[in-house]
Amino acid sequence: MGKIHILEEQIANQIAAGEVVERPSSVVKELVENSIDAGSSKIDISIEEGGLQSIRVIDNGSGIDKEDCELAFLPHATSKILTSKDLFQIHSLGFRGEALPSIAAVSKMSCITSTQNTGLGYQIVNEGGILKTIGEVRASKGTDITVKELFYNTPARLKYVKTIQTELSHISDYIYRLALAYPKIRFTLTHNGKMLLQTLGNGDLLQVIAAIYGRTIAKSMVQVDCSNLDYSLRGYIAKPEMTRSNRSAISLIVNGRYIRNPFLNKAILNAYHTLLPIHRFPICVLHIQMNPTLLDVNVHPAKLEVRFSKEKELMMFVEQELRKLLQQQILIPAAKEPKKEKTVVIQEKLNLYSNQQANDNSTMKESKVINTKESLLIDSDCNEQKSKDHDLHNQYSRSNNQYDRSKYNTNDDKGYTRTNNKTSREAVNQFISTQNQSIEEVTDGLPEFPKLHPIGQMHGTYVIAQNETGLYLIDQHAAHERINYEYYYQKFGNPEPVSQELLLPITIEFTPTEVEILKDRLHYFEQVGVQLEFFGGNSFRVSSYPYWFPKGEEKEIITEMAEWLLSEKKSIDIAKLREKSSILCSCKASIKANQYLSSAEIEALLDKLIGCKNPYTCPHGRPIVISFSTYELEKMFKRVM
Repeated sequence: MGKIHILEEQIANQIAAGEVVERPSSVVKELVENSIDAGSSKIDISIEEGGLQSIRVIDNGSGIDKEDCELAFLPHATSKILTSKDLFQIHSLGFRGEALPSIAAVSKMSCITSTQNTGLGYQIVNEGGILKTIGEVRASKGTDITVKELFYNTPARLKYVKTIQTELSHISDYIYRLALAYPKIRFTLTHNGKMLLQTLGNGDLLQVIAAIYGRTIAKSMVQVDCSNLDYSLRGYIAKPEMTRSNRSAISLIVNGRYIRNPFLNKAILNAYHTLLPIHRFPICVLHIQMNPTLLDVNVHPAKLEVRFSKEKELMMFVEQELRKLLQQQILIPAAKEPKKEKTVVIQEKLNLYSNQQANDNSTMKESKVINTKESLLIDSDCNEQKSKDHDLHNQYSRSNNQYDRSKYNTNDDKGYTRTNNKTSREAVNQFISTQNQSIEEVTDGLPEFPKLHPIGQMHGTYVIAQNETGLYLIDQHAAHERINYEYYYQKFGNPEPVSQELLLPITIEFTPTEVEILKDRLHYFEQVGVQLEFFGGNSFRVSSYPYWFPKGEEKEIITEMAEWLLSEKKSIDIAKLREKSSILCSCKASIKANQYLSSAEIEALLDKLIGCKNPYTCPHGRPIVISFSTYELEKMFKRVM
């Protein structure tokens, strides 16, 4: 008897569904793309419990004809292609005829649809791939699909579903991309009854960007509009001062389809070459239009990857046009000194197309007076520390200015060049005047730090010292960073950090999804002395923070704390938060490279370093001191053989 047999249709559909329906966001993607293909101008998406309990998509599109209602739930039934030639001229988002049967195979699904405005429509109920009912109902033109109890009949799939918040983030991220791809469609996204996104559907892409990323970023965007014989490129890119710690804010839309493409990403980054801080990425929304024959979208199950027939030409076009556009902008460098603060009046309605650059991090209130910085510029030295603490050390250790490498600074005070960096000078004075706050000397098994006698400074970056055993080079930034780290770690470790109230609260903006996550994590800020409150819309308000935060860096520190909390998918370790916060503060409060110190300042730096628990490495593990023994020096000069 043979062993091979044909699978039952229900089992075959469940297997096929595994390719299409990977998680709740896959369902939302397929349903919303169907709504777009149906010519909808309004699409409402309602989610419950991250999509596991319920997903509902309502549109005002063309609807499904009575004759096609039952047929639409059969595998490979589609109205979008007829022949194999159509695969190479695809104008729609969907075309395989897999979505509805795949979703129905692993859920309880109801579809109400109508092609007319007569108030009459049809309902189809399909559970686990089995048609339950079909009949007439009252309905307005369009389609209303509800998917409940996803994976109820395939419990093994539930093991691979993440937390509700994770699944929601996948859903909202894709809806954001579709909203950016179709600004003429009015999208609404709600989760458990809470509105996460609402776009106007007026065709204004910049307004959609503002709804997702905030008005501040929208006002920093530069419009892109160019074309050649093969491609047209339109959209918006942010100026270099507005960056992200990863590539998630790069949205590429090709012929109306959101895609991921590493080669296009590289072309964009090449256009920003030398304009972005290390490990920072731009914010951009780019629409690329081309002849469908130059594009193959049938290469990926989720259709998120595509193949270009003239890939190199496209990469070159994108890179050259964006670079040309950026070169035309006035890219003001980061300010080295704090700008004088001024009071501005923010009106309720914001003109996103104004050339005037104003700080717009607060929720828009009519005639609301706030205190704001005159400049939106971000100090390139203090723009890092998102994904890896290691990168933060690299950036802060780098010199901001060119120095004469032929000069060698000695311990003669008259020969010192003074820095104009007020913040850094205050940082030096701080540790001289707070000797009584030093960390107690506990070696924890580390070798005793040698007593050093400073003899000079090289390039305003390295302290040169000696003792009876040889010569020592000390990285002044790394040394001060270690001193500050242990100081701040002790401060953050206090059960009740002493905070100061703000007369003018700081406001910070996040995306709607980030807002919902942060609302549930506000208590973590309280444990490190920061009072963060939801302020409506996309905004949070900082009403107090510890008085010992580095001056002028408070907003950026709290923002980066929030970004770290957002990046943590698992349970939050408060000890790790205190460590991360200590590293943030220590980097921003420490003296920088190319900063010349007086004899007294060098002595104070070394004295404080000796008092550290670990004076040998900075918080990132890099060495603070490198030694050259007398014997090694004598060998270099061939005094010994």
